[in-house]
Amino acid sequence: MSDKPTERQGNRLSKIVTRTGDAGTTGLGDGSRTTKDSLRIDAIGEIDELNSMLGVLLCEDLPEAVRGTLLDVQNDLFDLGGELCLPGMAVIQDGQVARLEEQVEAFNAGLPMLKEFILPGGTRPAALAHLARTVCRRAERAVVRLHHAEPLSDPARRYVNRLSDLLFILGRVLNRTSGRGDVLWQKSKNA
Repeated sequence: MSDKPTERQGNRLSKIVTRTGDAGTTGLGDGSRTTKDSLRIDAIGEIDELNSMLGVLLCEDLPEAVRGTLLDVQNDLFDLGGELCLPGMAVIQDGQVARLEEQVEAFNAGLPMLKEFILPGGTRPAALAHLARTVCRRAERAVVRLHHAEPLSDPARRYVNRLSDLLFILGRVLNRTSGRGDVLWQKSKNA
C-alpha cells in the first residue's frame, strides 16, 4: 500500500485545487456534475452563505442559550447543504424543524408583544441577527426555486422558513439582553 495520499481519502478532500470546475461545472455528492449556475448550486451557495453569516454572528458576545442554538443551527445547515448536494436524499428531519419551533416559542415568550414594525439594528449582535434573517430569506427563495424544478423534502423547506422566524426573534432577544429595546419604525412625517 502506498503512503502517497490519494486525491480523495474516505469522504475528505485532500486536494483543494482540482481544476475540475474550470469549465463551469461542479461535482455533486453523488458523483454527478452540474453547472455552477444551476438552481441546485445556487441553493447550496445560499445555505453556505447563511451558515457563514451565522459564523460572523457567533464571533459576538452572546448569551449562552443563543450561542448554543446558533451552533445547533450551523450543524443543521451543514446537513441541509449535504441534502442539497445529494439529489433525492432527505437529511433534514421533522425533529429538527420541531426544535426550531420550540426555540421560537421559548425565546419569544420573554419578549413584549409587537405593536409596531421593527427596524434591523440596535446592537451589533442584533443587527447581525437581522442580517442573517435576510440572508435566510434569500436562501429560502433559492430552495423554493429548486423545489419547483426538482422536489425537495418538506422538512428541508420548512426548516429554512422557521429559521428566518427564529433569527427575527433572536434579533429582538439580543437587543433586550443588552438593555436596549426594539428599534421601532416610525411613520414618515411627510406622509
